[in-house]
Amino acid sequence: MSALLVPPSRVPQARNRDVALRTITAQTYRAFLATPAGAALGAGFLQCPSWAEVKEGWRSQLLGWGPDPEAGRLTGVALVLLRQFPGTRKYFAYLPEGPVADWSDPDVDGWLGPLLEHLRRAGAFAVRIGPSPAYRRWDAALLKPLTGPGRRLGDVLASEVDPLGTAVAERLRARGWHRCGGDGAGGEGTGGDGDAQPRHVFHVPLAGRTTEDLWSGLNQEWRRNVRRSQKEGVEVVVGSAAELPEFYRLLGITERRDGFRLGRSLAYYERQYAALNAEEPGRMKLYLARHRGEILAAHTMITVGRRAWYQTGASADHRREVRPSNALQWRMLQDAHALGADVYDMRGVPSTLDPDERAYGLLRWKLGTGGQVVETLGEWEKPLGGSANHTLYRAFQAYLNRR
Repeated sequence: MSALLVPPSRVPQARNRDVALRTITAQTYRAFLATPAGAALGAGFLQCPSWAEVKEGWRSQLLGWGPDPEAGRLTGVALVLLRQFPGTRKYFAYLPEGPVADWSDPDVDGWLGPLLEHLRRAGAFAVRIGPSPAYRRWDAALLKPLTGPGRRLGDVLASEVDPLGTAVAERLRARGWHRCGGDGAGGEGTGGDGDAQPRHVFHVPLAGRTTEDLWSGLNQEWRRNVRRSQKEGVEVVVGSAAELPEFYRLLGITERRDGFRLGRSLAYYERQYAALNAEEPGRMKLYLARHRGEILAAHTMITVGRRAWYQTGASADHRREVRPSNALQWRMLQDAHALGADVYDMRGVPSTLDPDERAYGLLRWKLGTGGQVVETLGEWEKPLGGSANHTLYRAFQAYLNRR
């Protein structure tokens, strides 16, 4: 993973009001995220400096803006990944689930404008961002009785519509951004059509709840399955990098069984585990469920600040009746709660509510924890500059589709 460094003379000194934008060091970036103001912005693991080390084939920049970025006086930061378009000196800029900024600021141009100008001068022909505000939420209890042939999340009146998410979407559209995959409910998978990250995710709220509250929040089937795993002697432990090959083997089994393919290599997970834990020990953990001395399931969890994510799960085809995955998730929920996380994010779910569709099984499983389906704002794209960049942007989209 290499960093794309813009010489100081070429780093734009863009200012709007009292906002200056500069490239910053990883140390300055992490220090800001650790401040109360930075923590309140809720950066995800995809916007941590360490994530740049995970992504091969991309260059990176760490940016910060505020009254005085060089002195560490920041109001927002961004990890930018840049992919070079073959045969050119132009880049596609991607800010996964970023930038980390105050999206409630009505003067979004005050910080978004300098960011876009910087990326344009750095050679970007287009940019994709992932705003953090939520758009809609559906409580698990609301969705369970509303399944049926052909039904989708968008067919059900949401439990809550986030006014900030609605306002941010309107502001972006007014500035020429378009939502990847459009404004529909999304595709059959865990994201919207065109989204690299899942548009629909599943959250289990933890703040203000006791362990007993979490247990009572599980539905009867989940509680029965957790008890079954305990009765059968399933042991849940935190593993190490040494067990990543076994995790990867189980992931291959899971992909074939459930009909999906993540397309990741073992080296990818080894790089991720090393990079995230080098940034902060214990940031990424590998949980293992053992039964009769054999690892039957393995799940990964990532924590940043007051948030925890269940990232990837894998399990064997045999002895599924001892419920190793339920045992793992119950332990991970408790650990996330003990760490002080406000929310346990189980990541992507499909948009289908049709029990006859294969993908629905994943949603049904997560609904059993009693949380919420959250529709994020998804990812938004915008070409930068003149007609040549617009042409290159269309060509890049066709290139990605072929890949």
